[in-house]
Amino acid sequence: MDERSALGLIAEHLDPAGDDAAVVDGLVVTIDMLHESTDFPTGTTRYTAGWRAVGASLSDVAAMGGEATAAVAVYGAPTFEGEAITAFVDGARDVCAAVDGAYVGGDLDEHDEFTAATAAVGRADDPVLRSGASPGDIVCVTGTLGRSAAALGFFDAGEHDRANDLFRFEPRVAAGRALAPYASAMMDSSDGLARSLHQLAEASDVGFAVESPLPIDDALVEITDPEERQELAVSFGEDFELVCTIPEEKLDAAREASPTELTAIGQVTDDGAVALDGEPLPDQGYTHGESG
Repeated sequence: MDERSALGLIAEHLDPAGDDAAVVDGLVVTIDMLHESTDFPTGTTRYTAGWRAVGASLSDVAAMGGEATAAVAVYGAPTFEGEAITAFVDGARDVCAAVDGAYVGGDLDEHDEFTAATAAVGRADDPVLRSGASPGDIVCVTGTLGRSAAALGFFDAGEHDRANDLFRFEPRVAAGRALAPYASAMMDSSDGLARSLHQLAEASDVGFAVESPLPIDDALVEITDPEERQELAVSFGEDFELVCTIPEEKLDAAREASPTELTAIGQVTDDGAVALDGEPLPDQGYTHGESG
């Protein structure tokens, strides 16, 4: 059973499941786990790992239109090395500070490979769910796509400084809060644009007609040909941008409000299909447990 099948099984037994985070009386709660073998390529510093691991949970808060409050992490490794642990904590603390949150601690545990389990909490009195998109809404993304795919290319090439810089994304908490009054549906793109669109389509019972050009990161353009970069930008995932739908009459106001560039990439349809440039867009993306 793959991750999506397992999540579907859980959703059958837990009614509130299905969004990026749980919201209980305005409290946003989310948890994630990342492993060295699948999430941290060779050359990833512990500082970057701390930033990225905690950032992944903060991104879930952003996707709900929430304000980030605090985060904690479990650091697991075969051995405890002081410099590595403090670097991880520094990264976790700095990514929290970048979104006006606080890193407030966690736990240590022995594990057969370096693993980080992280949790974040925030506040959202009127959270944005995945289920509110309507035909005619405009589908948008923040920032650029393919940043993490480019990072992996630089890791593979041994350009570790460049790769670590690309891997330290800024969680879109400020953008999520700014877009919340305008967005009808929203989630983050951690599993890739294609999979995010399919998940939004399923949750909202709609379809999507997306058109090129997409906002592809300059770093990915630098190291790929056009066909490869389009595929990676759509399906690689791990970019942690926001994918949202906005009623057309609110789009200009949403763009003005967002502190991060917001690009319209298509429209919500009523046929249930997800298409890119008129062709079916397969439900492909990052799957936890598979090496990137």
